[in-house]
Amino acid sequence: MGKRVISKNLKTIRDSFDITTKENKDKVAFLEKRPRQKEFREITYNEFRQNVTSIGAALIEKLKLKDEKIAIIGENSYEWAASYYSVVCGTGIVVPLDKELPAREVVNLVNRSKAKAIFYSSRKRDLINSIREEVKDLKYFIELYPEEVKEENNFKGENDYTFDELVKIGSDYNEEVLMSVPINPEEFKILLFTSGTTAESKGVMLTNKNIIENIEAAISEVSLYDDDRFFSVLPLHHSYESTVGMMIPVYCGLSIGYAGGLKTIANDLKEIKPTVMLAVPALLESLIKKINKEIDKKGKTKLVNLVIRVTDILGMLGTDMKKTLLKDIYASLGGKIRLIVSAAAPIDPEVGKRIEGFGIMFLQGYGLTETSPLATIVPDTDRRLGSVGKPGKCCVVKIHEPNEEGIGEVWIKGTNVTEGYYENEEETKKSITDGWFHSGDLGYIDKDGFLYLTGRSKNLIITGNGKNVYPEEIENLINKIGLVNESLVYAVPDPKDKNEQIIAVKVTLDEVYLKEKYGENRPTDEEIQDIIWQEIKEVNRTLAPYKWVKQLIVKKEDFVKTTTMKIKRYEELKKEN
Repeated sequence: MGKRVISKNLKTIRDSFDITTKENKDKVAFLEKRPRQKEFREITYNEFRQNVTSIGAALIEKLKLKDEKIAIIGENSYEWAASYYSVVCGTGIVVPLDKELPAREVVNLVNRSKAKAIFYSSRKRDLINSIREEVKDLKYFIELYPEEVKEENNFKGENDYTFDELVKIGSDYNEEVLMSVPINPEEFKILLFTSGTTAESKGVMLTNKNIIENIEAAISEVSLYDDDRFFSVLPLHHSYESTVGMMIPVYCGLSIGYAGGLKTIANDLKEIKPTVMLAVPALLESLIKKINKEIDKKGKTKLVNLVIRVTDILGMLGTDMKKTLLKDIYASLGGKIRLIVSAAAPIDPEVGKRIEGFGIMFLQGYGLTETSPLATIVPDTDRRLGSVGKPGKCCVVKIHEPNEEGIGEVWIKGTNVTEGYYENEEETKKSITDGWFHSGDLGYIDKDGFLYLTGRSKNLIITGNGKNVYPEEIENLINKIGLVNESLVYAVPDPKDKNEQIIAVKVTLDEVYLKEKYGENRPTDEEIQDIIWQEIKEVNRTLAPYKWVKQLIVKKEDFVKTTTMKIKRYEELKKEN
């Protein structure tokens, strides 16, 4: 383990970029594998600096985009990161877009943001070509890294460039074109649109101060070392990945390895060999499920559980044998993993317990795009499974109007909180009161200041007798049923009394489990429904009667999700009406 990274008390993202790229010239900053390449290529901090400053100079001098909004859409890549830094280090305002958005939503958000240029990946080329006539303010189109495609699919106008062309154009200028631009730490420089339908998505305005204060608060609670390597698989347009998965490692001078996608995670982990992995609950739950299945398939479940208990005792005595005795599990995660951080949504504590059992430090964080994104994080010196941690030094957290159980809406105030929503004063006033941001999340704070989440306020079900039902609590239990992949708990009118509600659940099936358990003798749809229903009745026995699930729907298709794999409840429940 290397030397621990400490806070630098900086003011801007460019300060971080400047210091890191000077101090770590020859160190590997990024690892990535382009489509059809067999090996990961390594990019040093020196090359990163040259590319960022050259592109920034080209954007400012050649394209005259100083102080303009510039969008980015595409898969995670080194070029995505370099383009982002070229904008945020002095050129203008960066507008990261979700790569999964359909064309009509891209048009809407580009037009709403008034972006003058867009960086896009080759996989988004057809989408970009299809919207050229609809994006009124967009003047420049910059392809991140061209791939070989049929010539008829190419479009090359006078305002079309590639990443490499901008690097070449900008290399004729001094890096001070970008690096000497005055930056006000409190000026809005990042525009992030929240997930949701286009009409509902809000443009969150973030400043350099928001981000830097967030970064320094995080590294004061979690130990990072100069030989750490991050594994990046979550989408970079999301504030969690862009701040924690990109800007924190750059701030600290660490390496980032980009996964090729969800389908290549297993192989990418083995090749990148990360020490730190950021994840969302759905990804971690899937990963741990696969590891547990592999252990079970080999008939080693009892043995592994025994090893975990024994090594836990040895650990308390100062002897760490987990990496030796659980080497196969470590190997499946690259062999060097020491820290996994989960955020973006609450996670089943059992998942965290299993990860810790494998000898990997497991931490949770909590926040939203509006909080840059971290508001709380579990300190590595006081790990508490089930909690999302304590507020970082950049903010304070309180529970607004707690009920008799101490549960209420989580409110956040601090230097990490957005100044508001872009061109939406009404929503800003609704969401921020005297500097306190209303998160929409429900939770409570224990006597030690640790925050525990119970659900989203808009998901809360209030029964006829005034009882509160938190869908996420029940979903965690139902998701443990073998046949169930995911679940969505909600309320529907009681067939016996339309003025009352009952609790219902939709589930999707774990097809891998089905195949492994039943093989060719797959049960009928009716039998599957009955098996799951019997299991739900067992779950009900562990709950208060007002929380009992009384209706079950087994879905054939997957739930509609965001790119951070959260179920879009509104869209799913809209189908019921």
